[in-house]
Amino acid sequence: MWFKWLPWRYVLSRVAKSHGFIDPVTLLSRLHRFAQPSEVTEPIELLRAGVVFHARGLINTRTIQHNLDWVWPFWIERQFDPHDKAFIPRAFSITHVNLTHRNWIAVGLPDCDQLPIVDPRGLVTPLHDGWSIDAWLVRDDGMSLYPSRVGDCDQRLVLDPSPTVLTRLENEVGSVTSRVDVVEAGDGPVCRVRLLGELGSVGWLVVALRPVNPEGVSFIHQVNFVQAPQQWIVDGQSCIHFDRPPDRVCMSRYHDGDISVKLPGAAANHHGECEVGLCTAAALYRIDSTSLGHVTATVPLPPSEVATAQEASGIYDQQRLPKNRWDAALANRCRIETPDQCINKLFDAALYSLVMHSPGEMFPGPYTYKRFWFRDAAFILNALLVANQIDRVERAVARFPQLQTTFGFFHSQDGEWDSNGAAIWLLDRFRRLSGRVLPTELARAVEKGVRWIVGKRTSDTLRVPHAGLMPAGFSAEHLGPNDYYYWDDFWSAAGLRAAAAIAREANHESRPRLTSQASEWEAEADRLLAAVDRSLDRTASRRDRAGIPASPYRRLDAGTIGSLAASYPLQLWEPDDDRLISTVEFLLDRCTVRGGFFQDMIHSGINAYLTLHIAQVLLRSGRDVQQRYIELFRVVRDLASPTGQWPEAIHPHTGGGCMGDGQHIWASAEWVLMLRNIFVREERNSLVLASGIPRDWLENGCSLRFGPTATPYGELVVELNADGQTCDVSWSAEWRRVPERLSVALPASPTTLVDPEAGRIEISIADASHV
Repeated sequence: MWFKWLPWRYVLSRVAKSHGFIDPVTLLSRLHRFAQPSEVTEPIELLRAGVVFHARGLINTRTIQHNLDWVWPFWIERQFDPHDKAFIPRAFSITHVNLTHRNWIAVGLPDCDQLPIVDPRGLVTPLHDGWSIDAWLVRDDGMSLYPSRVGDCDQRLVLDPSPTVLTRLENEVGSVTSRVDVVEAGDGPVCRVRLLGELGSVGWLVVALRPVNPEGVSFIHQVNFVQAPQQWIVDGQSCIHFDRPPDRVCMSRYHDGDISVKLPGAAANHHGECEVGLCTAAALYRIDSTSLGHVTATVPLPPSEVATAQEASGIYDQQRLPKNRWDAALANRCRIETPDQCINKLFDAALYSLVMHSPGEMFPGPYTYKRFWFRDAAFILNALLVANQIDRVERAVARFPQLQTTFGFFHSQDGEWDSNGAAIWLLDRFRRLSGRVLPTELARAVEKGVRWIVGKRTSDTLRVPHAGLMPAGFSAEHLGPNDYYYWDDFWSAAGLRAAAAIAREANHESRPRLTSQASEWEAEADRLLAAVDRSLDRTASRRDRAGIPASPYRRLDAGTIGSLAASYPLQLWEPDDDRLISTVEFLLDRCTVRGGFFQDMIHSGINAYLTLHIAQVLLRSGRDVQQRYIELFRVVRDLASPTGQWPEAIHPHTGGGCMGDGQHIWASAEWVLMLRNIFVREERNSLVLASGIPRDWLENGCSLRFGPTATPYGELVVELNADGQTCDVSWSAEWRRVPERLSVALPASPTTLVDPEAGRIEISIADASHV
């Protein structure tokens, strides 16, 4: 178009300099020099998300620090308190954002894409990125209980009959208990907040409407209270229904201060309006020392896109929904029994999280990451597969062709050169673990995806370290700036091999051409892996120790974690390859904090899911499993929040989230995959049972169980019963085909080959060293 020929860079530079600003063109040019040249400087999706994130941060900067007498969310109360270890000096910070307590948990229903979130002190945000509901106690003498200002809190996740976040807080004034869940109502799901307040004297239970959420300010311009039925109407749209009328309703606008500073004596007011967008409101319920204050507030959730699509096709019928959607969704789910009840509860919480965040497409989080990435999907959907959620995964992968470009690129964000490999690898995992044939549409998508990978590789004839590799790109954002990441190469090679396997298993009559290409695709995978080997050999002299850096142009650093994909989950290299072991040793030696992997780049926190990647490599290698692998596994267990979740990155001092979503579903997936591999591990054409069982789980009288889990050979349940001297290992399976090799590999005991049809073996454990 005509504007491309205009001298925009010259004009922009001249205008900036004339006003005393730094030349933006020169600045961007210098920034680009820190990365390898790439067709995508930074994915527009991440830029867009970053702009939104810091736009709110700018609003926070203009709002919070000048109004510290307001009642703010938990993270603000901590981060702005100079006496708290979460305190962050503000000084020249342009934006004020949550960097210390990014912890929240979603509640919801299967196949409902609306995910209300609850923060660590019970603040409820019913609508995505919207305002929140809080609950306070205020006595007549002015003494109060504000949850975000209470030091200790009893918060936990209850899963039966549906996920419910229970939060209880107390101080010298009294106690507040909330129960938050999502339930079916007459017209669809609602977020339900059940509140109970107890006072030692006379006062009020306050249901407070707040123009904030766990990221900061979320505007409310107008609130109206309607008495029949009793409800708040927020900005003319959203409604908060009360099961009983409040004794008094009060409102306040920004220029008059927070409604909290006016309680308990604020005048009744049923209409509030604020041009700034910081309207606050309170519904007050009278209580005394002889009675409890109780109220239930419900917020109708917007129609689910999944339900809307099903309704349009005639599938969805509100009246015919199962009475308990969770029972229906988890009818044949995988279960676990170990002596460690914390581990069992974390497994259940992770599985519920996975189901809740895969209503049709898959979300890596309920808030910050409520969008789709192929990278995250590979791990999350793989975890759902091994947890026996086959139908749910089938529904998700059926969408993959819709996300593929004409040229074959599986596109979830620009510059994501691992996405094709991840998509094809996952399709092969689905085919293997489900025993189902891929539909023609998916098979064609695989073929197009392979052509894209082959065409995207750089030339093998280049005289540079990246010859033959995938091009420079942004890849996984935790690896660093644009570069020729081995992570992309390993995933692409795995995708090529997966495509070859799919082709070999294809129906020869319906897809003969696809079948004939299997050998060619396998050869392409070999050529790509050979290019990686050449690249590592060419750059070996640059490194002061053995290991696999993130790219040919990087020293060993925290980004090296991505190169472990060659072992876990892709199994492209042998389990005990010295390069893998050296990489693990470097990461454990240089990149751990509080026993977990600490990602210095971007995340700047302890990563539960990446810590488990290291543990998986150690488990697969068999080296020092009982010492190092179990230590990492238990570190991740202990990093879980009281509700059984992990944020994407964890602050080393507060223990709260410091990056990404407060409920990171990739981390939940890794917990499920870790426990599955402890009991049942796949290795090429074989299954290995019990290779990761901790020795202290085999004490007298311990009973262990895992399953049913999907494997490439059929559903499998594994059970162990130990008496301190021997361990009875049994398995029951519905084999579609018998595995070529089945072995039992209890820690510190010799690996034993067994007959897959035998179903049981007794192994001596008396001489095994105790860990």
